[in-house]
Amino acid sequence: MNRYTCLVLTVQFDYSLPPELIAQRPAEQRDHSRLLVLRRADGRIAHRRFLDLLDYVRYGDVLVLNNSRVIPARLRGTKAGSGGQIEVLLLEENAANDWWVMLRPGKRVRADTTMSFLTRSGRRAEVYARVVEKDPEGRCRLQFSGTANIAEALPALGEVPLPPYITREIPSDGVDDRERYQTVYAQSPGSVAAPTAGLHFTNTLLEEIRSRGARVCLLTLHVGLGTFAPVKAENLEEHIMHEERYEISASTAETINQAKRSNCRIIAVGTTSLRVLESVAVTNQGKLVECCGRTGIFIYPPCAFRVADALITNFHLPKTTLLMLVSAFAAPGQTHGRELILSAYAEAIRERYRFYSYGDAMLIL
Repeated sequence: MNRYTCLVLTVQFDYSLPPELIAQRPAEQRDHSRLLVLRRADGRIAHRRFLDLLDYVRYGDVLVLNNSRVIPARLRGTKAGSGGQIEVLLLEENAANDWWVMLRPGKRVRADTTMSFLTRSGRRAEVYARVVEKDPEGRCRLQFSGTANIAEALPALGEVPLPPYITREIPSDGVDDRERYQTVYAQSPGSVAAPTAGLHFTNTLLEEIRSRGARVCLLTLHVGLGTFAPVKAENLEEHIMHEERYEISASTAETINQAKRSNCRIIAVGTTSLRVLESVAVTNQGKLVECCGRTGIFIYPPCAFRVADALITNFHLPKTTLLMLVSAFAAPGQTHGRELILSAYAEAIRERYRFYSYGDAMLIL
């Protein structure tokens, strides 16, 4: 078995994490989280604070942020007839009141099953849904009624869909997840999981970055649950990537294109931003254009990158497409990025960094 074959096996992207290092709550202040800085050229590591990002931002750099807003996508209700409790997680809107969702429990739910919903305080709401169909992946398509648009009713009905590894005994435990599981620059609603690399930024930090001559621009990728799901295929080439909706404006495209022409760095904030940049560039001879669509790009070693020169990211779950992406970015066009990343993760574990969505950050230069 050659080296390349080993690198495309899912098991090669596994690692062990002490459970106590899974962050259950955010840092007291967003930009006070820790920052592990990895230099790709020689594998050197520095341990800093996120505020120290200012030491690494240069005049002319462009930071690219994903402005997708997390929606309160978890609904609770009861099934008609049996009265059994059911949990609905909204995944993607097809049209007003027409959504693909995940149901729990959902195995026995059939087409035409109806359900009613509760408010966040546990009271019965006059909002209902009917199962229209189920797909091979286990998702259900729901048609909502009792409201003109379920998306507008979510603030009263929905809960923040925190990842399952956040297991506080008291769900809120003093944390306002509606505020903290959201970037300060979130605008466009549609994500069911936060673009977590952006959670570390404050408006003050962004203004300081701009004051140093760097530019900040926005794009949108609505994050779905598939982003965080472990890869089940034994060989990465057999994995079918989930698709997510994205949009990039003319101004963002031109800012980045101009920076590339001037040999200025593009710093992608988060794997979601990076996926949009590469998705658009790969179909436009390396340049960015105003567009919207769906991307199912799957990035793993070896992979050459057309746009981003640096990446701000969090620490990712084992055997996920996110870990594979950062491994590819750690050694563009080569196959040793996995070793660099897993070595950095091992040091982060020794240094007691906090992992996953509410955890610490990493800067790959």
